[in-house]
Amino acid sequence: MYVTALLPWIVAAGVIPLVPLTAMGANPWLVLLAWLALCGALVTVDVLAAPDPRALALERTFGNGAADTRIPRVRLGERIDARVRLVNRGTRRIRATVRDAWQPTAGAPSARLRFDVPPHEARSVTVPLLPRRRGELRSEFAVIRSAGPLGIAGVQRRMDVPGAIRVLPPFHSRRHLPSRLARLRELDGNTSLQVRGQGTEFDSLRLYVRGDDVRSIDWRATARASSTMLRTWRPERDRHVVIVIDTGRTAATRVGDGTRLEASFEAALLLAALAERAGDHVHLVAFDRVVRARVTGVDGTALLPALVDALAPVEAQLIDTDWEGAFGQARALAAHPSLLIVLTAQEAPEAARGFLGTLPQTVRAGTVVLVGTATDADLERTARGQDTGGGPGDGSIDELYRAAAAEAALRTAASVNRAITRAGAEALAASPDDLPPRIADRYLALKAAGRL
Repeated sequence: MYVTALLPWIVAAGVIPLVPLTAMGANPWLVLLAWLALCGALVTVDVLAAPDPRALALERTFGNGAADTRIPRVRLGERIDARVRLVNRGTRRIRATVRDAWQPTAGAPSARLRFDVPPHEARSVTVPLLPRRRGELRSEFAVIRSAGPLGIAGVQRRMDVPGAIRVLPPFHSRRHLPSRLARLRELDGNTSLQVRGQGTEFDSLRLYVRGDDVRSIDWRATARASSTMLRTWRPERDRHVVIVIDTGRTAATRVGDGTRLEASFEAALLLAALAERAGDHVHLVAFDRVVRARVTGVDGTALLPALVDALAPVEAQLIDTDWEGAFGQARALAAHPSLLIVLTAQEAPEAARGFLGTLPQTVRAGTVVLVGTATDADLERTARGQDTGGGPGDGSIDELYRAAAAEAALRTAASVNRAITRAGAEALAASPDDLPPRIADRYLALKAAGRL
């Protein structure tokens, strides 16, 4: 049972007759006890007269209400409606409130929802959800409160109606995809711009126009056609692209409005979407000391849904990454990948010792290795003292120390990047917003140069 906010006011109203009755010689304690007994009797009558919530049968649906055995998917920050259908199997009309027990990060409203279900009929209440965290969010039950006719008390029941939603990465970098696909079509020979590079595949012949590379002229075809014919080329397909996402402690660092792990997801998803359109095979593993997510053997339109679904529950772990194990997982996905993308944060030589010691063994002939790092966009401005609007000499002692610390961080990160280059890999460091398009541009440049 439960009592409403009306009960304290009714109990307090007993003070009104208490003063005159005491003046007439009545025992104030007996009057008070009699009034409390009357209030208790009213509560008991109200509870007994309230319709029993157990007469309701609850069902849960999502979105448009269509039946689906899978857990509903929604991107982080997007709204999804959870609908609870209440079927009154009893003979009494039930006017009550319902509170769906979603966890706080699901973004459910805190207010209880009212409903009115006549006998042998059904009604639905909609609970709008606005998730604030990736992963699987659940609600195991709903609480029904059925008030009595007096409105001072009622019956409360917990009704089991389990439900769950899977919150996927938002993929904000999708906005960069159309422009990169246009460049890919240019490389693929679908527009007038043609490319030729080592390792590209012959595509077709077309008429020579001024400005074309004369080295691409096909002289035999020119003799047959009596017109200057040019060979066109397209990038090779069916290459294996392996993406390794570091989920160790450095992935938990906040950069910009999110974490490094979120920036790594954005870069991986944009590159995967681009490589899939280019006809390459994409493999992904998220690793620290164990595999947190793994996608391989998925091609075509099923690739992106598989990636976001696998990455949805992945969180950064406060442990150091086992890089021998991580690169071993990469080799297990593809023995001889054409491109290996490592999304991590290696900014201090001491912390990067394990990574730098393993990297040279991973760089093989025929494999391009890119190491992508999401950096703090404010770090360089802090080093120059621009966060205060002036130079470092114009600020306080605290500002000078912050500028010096930022400068030291930039220098150590640059030394690690040089070590990565000496090991035969290529280091790409950019802000969380700039890292995904930079990696995509580098992928296209490798395609254009015939290295991939």
